[in-house]
Amino acid sequence: MSALPFATESDARAAAPRVREHLRGGGLLAYPTETVYGLGSRPVEADVLALAALKGRARDKPFLLLVASREMAEAQGLAFNESARALARAFWPGPLTLVLPGGSGRLPDLLRGPEGGIAVRWTSHTRMALLIGALGEPLTSTSANLPGSPPAPGVDAILRDFAAAVTGGRLLVLDGGVLGNRPPSTVVDCTGALPRVVRSGAISLAELRAGAGMLAP
Repeated sequence: MSALPFATESDARAAAPRVREHLRGGGLLAYPTETVYGLGSRPVEADVLALAALKGRARDKPFLLLVASREMAEAQGLAFNESARALARAFWPGPLTLVLPGGSGRLPDLLRGPEGGIAVRWTSHTRMALLIGALGEPLTSTSANLPGSPPAPGVDAILRDFAAAVTGGRLLVLDGGVLGNRPPSTVVDCTGALPRVVRSGAISLAELRAGAGMLAP
């Protein structure tokens, strides 16, 4: 078992055609982000179900979307209210996930959380942003670990824990090296009139308020 090199921008450009072909065939992807390694798929229902099965995750626990620009999120029909726009201006690209309304008819409802929104982040991992831009559509994302295990810091744990999927050709792994011990993204729900922190993470509440002022949670 091996992984595709993904340590440089030239690696990312070289990987893009193979990743595109793999995903279009219903395959799944393991990849580095600015926080932890992720597992993902194309944002279509059959592929999201396959990702949930690989992860051993309940169907009622949704995944988020990684995008390469705010325009890519808007192209999926996701709507930014005033707070979401202020938070995105201050912290995107970066480890801030926004839960946004919209996306009906374009994104599978499997991605929709209990508040009715879809979680999305413009990744600040430059090689992943380059790859997603080349793909021309978002990637779904969940941490690359089995339930109850810590997120993988590198590809060795992924190749071990998901060996059957890798050897069977269902999971393609991108090797971006060992990541630092960084908390996951902060998640803010922007589906209502007032933003609400759903999960504390890499960006503190004080930083959110410093960056977005009265429009922050």
